[in-house]
Amino acid sequence: MSIPGETAPARTLRSRTLRLGVNIDHVATIRNARGGRHPDPVRAAHQAASAGANGITAHLREDRRHISDADIARLKSELTLPLNLEMAATEEMLGIALRHTPHASCLVPEKREERTTEGGLDVVRGKDHLRRYVEALKSAGIRVSLFIEPDAAAIDASATLGADIVELHTGAYCERALEGDAAGTARELARIGRGAAAAAAAGLEVHAGHGLTLNTVGAIARIPEIVELNIGHFLIGEAIFIGLDSAIRRMRMLIDEARGARD
Repeated sequence: MSIPGETAPARTLRSRTLRLGVNIDHVATIRNARGGRHPDPVRAAHQAASAGANGITAHLREDRRHISDADIARLKSELTLPLNLEMAATEEMLGIALRHTPHASCLVPEKREERTTEGGLDVVRGKDHLRRYVEALKSAGIRVSLFIEPDAAAIDASATLGADIVELHTGAYCERALEGDAAGTARELARIGRGAAAAAAAGLEVHAGHGLTLNTVGAIARIPEIVELNIGHFLIGEAIFIGLDSAIRRMRMLIDEARGARD
C-alpha cells in the first residue's frame, strides 16, 4: 500500500530498501569468556550504527551466557537505533521487556543445552502459551516478532496470535549452502520465498535471519517481501579479520546490491 502523496520513484526506492539489524550477542560472549568489561557490546552497537545498521538485536538468555541485564539497560538508554530484544516466552523475560520497552521483542525458542537457537518456535502447538506474551507485549507498545520456520502452519498460527512480524529461520538454507548441496540450497531458498510471500499476504511484516554470511545473504535479500535481515555471529567473526566497521559495510553493500538488482 502506498503512502498518500508519495511519488512513484519514492515508492520504488522504498521497495528496494532492506533493513539490516546487527546482533551484538557474541561481542558479549568474548567479554564473558574472561570476565571484566571488554569488549563492550554497547560500543559495538554504536559502531554498527555508524557502519550502516538500521537496528540492534540482543538476545537476553535465561542463563545470561552473553548479553547481561546491564547491557540491555545501557542499550535502551544509549541507542538511537531501534532495539530488538530476543527473548524466550517466560515470566522473567516478559517482566524485563515490559520494564525496558524495546522497540520490538522477538520471541525465540530456547534450550539451555543448545549452542545457538535451533529452529523456529513451535507456534502451532504453543499457541495457547504464547498468546499471553504476545498480548502483554503489544499492550505495552512493543512490536512483537515470532521466530519461525517458513511453513504455512506456523505463518497462519502467527497471524492468528496477532504478531506484528515473523522472522523466518534461514539456518537450514545456510547449512545446505555451506555443504555445497545445490539441490538442497535451492529447495530451502524456495521454501523461504514461499513463506515470505504467504506471511506478507497474511498481513505480517517479514524479517529473516540465522546463519547468513556474505556468500548466502544475496539470495535472501532478493526476496521482495522481506524487509529486514538480522545478522550477528558471522559479522562478529569476520570482524576478527577485517574489523567490525568493514564487516558491516561489506554486508550492507551486498544487501543493497542484491535488492537493487531485482529492478
